[in-house]
Amino acid sequence: MSEETRHRSRIKLFITIFTLAALAFLIYSLREQIRSVIRDFHHVNNRALLLMIPLELWNYDAYARLYRRIFAIFGAKVSYKSMFKLTLELNFVNHILPSGGVSGISYFSVRMRSEGVSGAKATLAQVLKLFLLFLSFQPLLVLALFLLALRGHVNNFVILIASSIITLLIVGTFAGIYIIEDRNRINTTLTNLTKALNWLIGLVRRKHPETIDIKKAQEAFMEMHDGYMVLKSNWRELRMPFVYMLIANATEIATIYVVYIAFGQLVNIGAVILAYAIANFAGLISVLPAGIGIYEGLMTGVLAATGIAAALSIPVTIMYRVLNMLIQLTPGYYFYQRAVRGGLTDKK
Repeated sequence: MSEETRHRSRIKLFITIFTLAALAFLIYSLREQIRSVIRDFHHVNNRALLLMIPLELWNYDAYARLYRRIFAIFGAKVSYKSMFKLTLELNFVNHILPSGGVSGISYFSVRMRSEGVSGAKATLAQVLKLFLLFLSFQPLLVLALFLLALRGHVNNFVILIASSIITLLIVGTFAGIYIIEDRNRINTTLTNLTKALNWLIGLVRRKHPETIDIKKAQEAFMEMHDGYMVLKSNWRELRMPFVYMLIANATEIATIYVVYIAFGQLVNIGAVILAYAIANFAGLISVLPAGIGIYEGLMTGVLAATGIAAALSIPVTIMYRVLNMLIQLTPGYYFYQRAVRGGLTDKK
C-alpha cells in the first residue's frame, strides 16, 4: 500500500469517526425530544404522519431538479439521480455541522468534482440556491400575513416580524448582487474574508498561516463572477429554479401541517408559514446541531403570537423535528458514507 493510499485511508477513517461522533451528539441532544415523541405517539393519527414521507420525497425531487436546471444554465450536464442523492447528503451534513450552511457549501463543492463541475460553479450554485430561497420566502410571507389577517390573527408583533424578515431578505439580496456584479468588489470582499478565515484557522494551526490558498481562491472568485454574468444574461432561465424552490418550501411547510392534522387540529397555515420562515433563518446562526433549542423555541413563540396555544405547538414542533430528521438523516448518512468511502472527488 502506497503512502498516498494510507493517507487517504486515514482521512476516510477520521471523517467516519468524526461524523459518528457528531451524529451521536445530535441524538444525545435530542434525547428528551425523542422520549416526548414516543409518549405522544399514542395520541396521534399515525396514518396521517405517513404523509410526511411522500412530501419529503417531493422536497428532495424539487431540490434535485433545481440543481440540474442551474447547472444546465452553466452548460454542465448532471444526472437527476446524482443530484437526488447529493441532496440527501447535504441535508445530513447541514444537520450535524452547525455552520450556517457553510459546511454544506464546502461539501457540495467537493462532491460536484465527481460530476465534472468546478468548485467555483458549485459554490455559485449554492449561493444561487440561497438567493432563490430568500426570494421565494417573500411571496410566502405575504401569503402568511393575508391568511392570518383573514382570521384576525395579525397583531403589531406579527407585522414587525414579517416586515423585518422581508426587509432583511431584500437588503441581503441587493447587497449580494452588488458585490458579485463587479470583479474588483467580489475579489476584494472575498479575498478579505478568506484572509480572515486563514487567520482564524491559524490560531489552531500555527504552522499553516495560509490554509486556504489565496491565489487559488481568487481564481475561484473570478470564475464565480463569470458564472454570475452567465446567469445575468440568461436570467429568464431562473424561472423554473424559482418554481422548484417554491415547491421545496411548500412541501416542507406541508410536512409540518401534516403533524397538526395527525394531532387532529386544523390551524391557520399562515401561522405555520411565518413560524417556519423565522425558525429556519434562526438556524443559520445556531451553534448547536440542527438549531436545537433555538428552532423549537422560536417556532413555538411565533405560533403563540398568532393564536396557536403552546400546549399544541410544542408537541407538534417536537414530533415534526424528530420524525423529519429521522426521514432525512437515515438515507443521508448512508449516501454520505458511500461518498466518503468512494473518495468524494473520484471521477466517475
